[in-house]
Formats: sequence, C-alpha cells, structure tokens
Amino acid sequence: MNDTMKELRNIVMRAESQWTETGLPRVAMVHAEACASQIYQPMLHLVLQGSKTLSIGDRVLSYGPATYFVVPIDVPATGEIYPGGPDEPYLAISLTLDPGTIASLLADRLKAESLSDPSCFAPAPASPEMLDAWLRMMRLIDRPYEASVLAPMIEREILFRALQGPFGKMLREIARPDGRLSQIRRATQWIREHYTEPFRVEPLAAMADMSIAAFYRHFKAITAMTPIQYQKRLRLLRARWLLLFETHNAAAIAFTVGYESASQFSREYARLFGLPPARDAARFKTPADAVDPRPT
Repeated sequence: MNDTMKELRNIVMRAESQWTETGLPRVAMVHAEACASQIYQPMLHLVLQGSKTLSIGDRVLSYGPATYFVVPIDVPATGEIYPGGPDEPYLAISLTLDPGTIASLLADRLKAESLSDPSCFAPAPASPEMLDAWLRMMRLIDRPYEASVLAPMIEREILFRALQGPFGKMLREIARPDGRLSQIRRATQWIREHYTEPFRVEPLAAMADMSIAAFYRHFKAITAMTPIQYQKRLRLLRARWLLLFETHNAAAIAFTVGYESASQFSREYARLFGLPPARDAARFKTPADAVDPRPT
C-alpha cells in the first residue's frame, strides 16, 4: 500500500494548483489549493497527501491521506487544506460521478433507501483494492491509446469498490433517476439558478413532489443544510470570489449576491469565514488560486 500511495503521489505532483484535467474521462487531480471553499459537484474525492477540513452545513469533517468521501449532489462547502509537512503539498484526485455508469454496475433492481445515514460526507478509508485501481487509472495518463479502452473498465472497478463501502447506499441512490436524490436535485438546481432571489419553501417542496415536512427532512439529510442555509452558503461563496476578483466594495457585493442589509452580510460572512469581508480578502496574496464558486 505504501508503494501504491508513493507512485500515486508522484503522478499527481504534476497537477497544477487548481483542479487539473488528466485527459481521462471524469478524472481530475490537484497539487495544493489556496483553500477548499467551493461548490463541490457530485464526485468521489480521494486524498493522497496532506489533509483538508470541510464545513458542510453544520458538520465539520476532516480528511487525511488514503481516505475518500462521496459528494452526492452539488453542495457549497467551506474549508482549508493543510500540507503533510515540508515539501509535502496537498494532493488529491477525484472522479466525477456518472449515474449511468453506477446503474450499469447494479445487477439487481434498485431499492428505495433512507438517506438519513449519518456517514454522509464522512471520510472512509480507501481499501488496498481501490488504491490499486486508482493507480492503474492514473498510469493511463501517459498511455492515451490504452486509456480509451481501459479507463472505462477501471472507472467501473473504482465505483464497484466504493459500492462495497459505507457510501454504497448513497451511490445506489445516485443511480436512481426517480429517487429522493433526484427530487431534491430539482430544488437545489432552482436555488443555484436563483440564489440572489428570496423564495418560499412550499413551491420547492411541490417541485420535488414532497410534503413540506418530507422535503425539509430529505433536503437536510442529503445536503446537511436547510434550503435557506444552502442559499446563504451559495451567496457567501460567490461574494468571496467577487471580493477577490472585482473592484466593488463589500456593501456593493452584498447587494449583488442578494442581501438587503450590508451589515447582515458582513456578520454572516465573518461567521462563516472567520474575518470580515475586506480583511478576509486581504489574506489571499494570489487570488488567481481561488476557485470561482458561481452557482450556475
């Protein structure tokens, strides 16, 4: 396992300081990040070196080397990454989740499952078999002819290993076009597209074809947030990006992302990021390293 991790790290050291495409379908890699705050799309994320913490809703989670987690739906998250030591930058790889590929692995009829599993977003140890599959996948970066044939097969193997682990239930739900996850996704997509606008929960529940009580319960189980908290995270992540890349002041940005009160924006921004807007933006010496978290 140590040799496998070492070779994986050597390959991923080629990555840039933002997520870097590998040339392999749905596979990306990263060599350090300025921060971990962004909208995470559905993916399987494997940490190879260093560590990261993520705040998703009211949960704060930590991920170390040889652990992975699954993001089942687009979620706004904040956090930080930490190197493993001197000359040991944060390294990670990800696989964007394709519902069709997951569904093709499931021989039996899909069953409706509860999504109240408390392990959602929690770290899970990667098995030696999963790491071995990842190594064979990453070696294909230098073998494009082989990649066209072997990469889809290895992707299925990685997902097969994940289906055997603690996220198997969630992955099965991702593959269901008519499941609870799909219903909640309709609501999150609407919020992302209209994140600057006020909304009422009743129409969102109807959009998801659920009662209001069921909508709240499933939304929180899947995203670790209420709908209002989800919208607020989208606004604040977008505001942080604007602070780094635009010349507008904090008050103007507050109104741009949908706040009616600049003072409320400043309070909520400081509560999430630890500093008021201007002081937080000043911490980033190289704003080009930031990730644009725009919701759409």
